[in-house]
Amino acid sequence: MKNFINISDCSSEELRAIIEEAKKRKQNRSGFNKSAPDKDKPFDGRTMAMIFEKPSTRTRMSFDIAVKQLGGSSIILNPDGIHYGKGDESLRDTAKVLSEYVDIVMLRTSSHKNLEEFGKHLNIPIINGLSNLSHPCQIISDILTFEESKGLIKGKTVAWVGDGNNNMSNSLIEAAGKFNFNLRIGCPKKFSPNKNVIKWAKKNKVNLLITTKPYDAVERSDCVMTDKWISMNDKVNKSQKKKILKPYQVNKIMMRKANPDAIFMHCLPVGRGEEVTDDIIDGKQSVVWRQALNRVHAQKSIIRWCLG
Repeated sequence: MKNFINISDCSSEELRAIIEEAKKRKQNRSGFNKSAPDKDKPFDGRTMAMIFEKPSTRTRMSFDIAVKQLGGSSIILNPDGIHYGKGDESLRDTAKVLSEYVDIVMLRTSSHKNLEEFGKHLNIPIINGLSNLSHPCQIISDILTFEESKGLIKGKTVAWVGDGNNNMSNSLIEAAGKFNFNLRIGCPKKFSPNKNVIKWAKKNKVNLLITTKPYDAVERSDCVMTDKWISMNDKVNKSQKKKILKPYQVNKIMMRKANPDAIFMHCLPVGRGEEVTDDIIDGKQSVVWRQALNRVHAQKSIIRWCLG
């Protein structure tokens, strides 16, 4: 039994195995209906509980479809409708009860501490469907999508522009260390990456450049990535943050600084006309919609890895 909480918790070999199984399972589904189970049905007779503290489109849909394709079933739980660290039941007791009912839990939460605390008391694996500190499932999908377009990511250069202090950039820094690719982050000083993640990157000799100059970050890169400037539950002055980040918008002028065959990624949802212009996200270099689809294949492989 293994939990999937942070990219940094896994070895490079484990992460590579997850990517390779995702590729294989996706290839083997050629011609299948979208919810038809894989031939081997490895999750047959098993159930996943999915708990959503935060709204979700892609995580909810992709995990539900992933479980169906593996031959299993899922139950979607709303914290407001269950005893989830509220009222007369602790997180510990809720975790112990779920351990008796289902085989694996996916939690999407505003608090990484809740994720770790909940996982501590489960007797079954837990998957981080997103927390305030990390988004590892999305990163696995991103690596899968990159390698479908550009080959192995090792030694390649990925540029991240915009808000450098969010769950995506944190997990991307960890991925750069584990998959050995070059990462350049272009962000304002006010929105620099998490200090603890930077410490981890230095300790693990990640090839990381952090700059306030977005064009320097993007220059000759193989992939340009960004994320929504205003995240869910972001307690900031929204208009002020957008003003600070305006020079970091991904547009055709910025994309010209990347390699001619560079791809554009965004984990969605998107603030069109804010962090990226329509002509880029809807253009030939964008792999955003395949990136969203690959959440299904990435998460199938993650579930398999967790259950051994």
